[in-house]
Amino acid sequence: MGPFHRLRPARVSLRRKIAALAAATACLVAAAVGVLVHLWTASDIRGRAERDAFNTVYSAMDTYRRTGTLADGAELDPADLPDALRHPADGNRRTAYDGYVDGNLGPSVWGAQRVAGPGSPVLAVRFNMNSDLHGLRRLDASMAVASLVSLAAAVPLAVYGAGLLGRRLRRVSETAVRISAGDLDARTGPIKGGDEVADIAATVDHMADSLGRRLRAERQFTADVAHELRTPVGGLLAATDLLPPGETEDLLRGRVRDLRGLVEDLLEISRLDAGAEQPVRARVPLGAVVREAVARTGLDAQVIVADVPAAGPAEPVETDPRRLERIVGNLVVNAHRHGATPVEVTVEGHTVVVRDHGPGFPPDLLSDGPRRFHTGAAERGSGHGLGLTIALGQARVLGAELRLANAPDGGAVATLRLPA
Repeated sequence: MGPFHRLRPARVSLRRKIAALAAATACLVAAAVGVLVHLWTASDIRGRAERDAFNTVYSAMDTYRRTGTLADGAELDPADLPDALRHPADGNRRTAYDGYVDGNLGPSVWGAQRVAGPGSPVLAVRFNMNSDLHGLRRLDASMAVASLVSLAAAVPLAVYGAGLLGRRLRRVSETAVRISAGDLDARTGPIKGGDEVADIAATVDHMADSLGRRLRAERQFTADVAHELRTPVGGLLAATDLLPPGETEDLLRGRVRDLRGLVEDLLEISRLDAGAEQPVRARVPLGAVVREAVARTGLDAQVIVADVPAAGPAEPVETDPRRLERIVGNLVVNAHRHGATPVEVTVEGHTVVVRDHGPGFPPDLLSDGPRRFHTGAAERGSGHGLGLTIALGQARVLGAELRLANAPDGGAVATLRLPA
């Protein structure tokens, strides 16, 4: 994780979300189908029972009127006959549902018709739906088992499909992260499918191409301007030697030197951006190099070289001493320019820590990193915002890690860790 990388909040993976959605959808579909099948089957069972009761009453009534005998399980005025059929308003055939259950008997559907006129007995037939309803309960159990089997098959397929989609999106995300970290050559490349994910990948690659062209144009412009300014600035510096000594000559010479320093910084940044810088490594004592770098700044800073108790005196490190001096010098100058004294430089092992006691780094610098010609908060003083940018670029050339933070008790802290 880089020093200026924003921490992303904890998230639920897309695979889990799609799997959960598939499982929920399968459950809803299975429940809806099961309810509809149950209601339709129950209605069909009751409808068939009513039709059978109605037709059986007709045939039983015909047999009773012709022969005087009861057939097809018919009864006259049975004791369990529902009141709606016991006292019918007319002599028409009617059916009624009886929800009474006694063991394996019930619920039932009754069919009834009065034998003759008012006061005559009622001929009734009873159809027990218990066996049909038992079949309905078995059908419900079968539907539940089938739903579970379908759910067990659908979830792994959804997880697999979500995994394919997640890997494609993760590839696009990784490319975007690399681009945001400064790798302008990162590309997602062609993605199979021809769907929205492929469109997103193509858009990210197109954005990277456009961003790369613009940044390269800006870097080239910066390099061209710095190169063009180098000659006239050198001429100005030479011309100041022809001025008569005095306050005006000192003031002009100081401004020209500042301008030359800015031009040199711009040239250095352009070389770092182009990747043209290569370290020249040597084994050097880290403490001595840091002391020399601080002395070259001409600024007051306390240098503390701490020996590791277990290892004894610090051993030499393999690095580019010129670039290391550049990094430490920029950090010390930045601490004096934007912070407050005392400035402390601590060397321990392969680590160099530069700390001031000023207002600290602004939040946007800690989150986004240093930006050119941007110094952050106004209370941190004036400057071009190039010192930290150069220090960070030179640290990358050395393979070192430069972290910026604020001390709990106030002040900015820059920590440089050289590779072991």
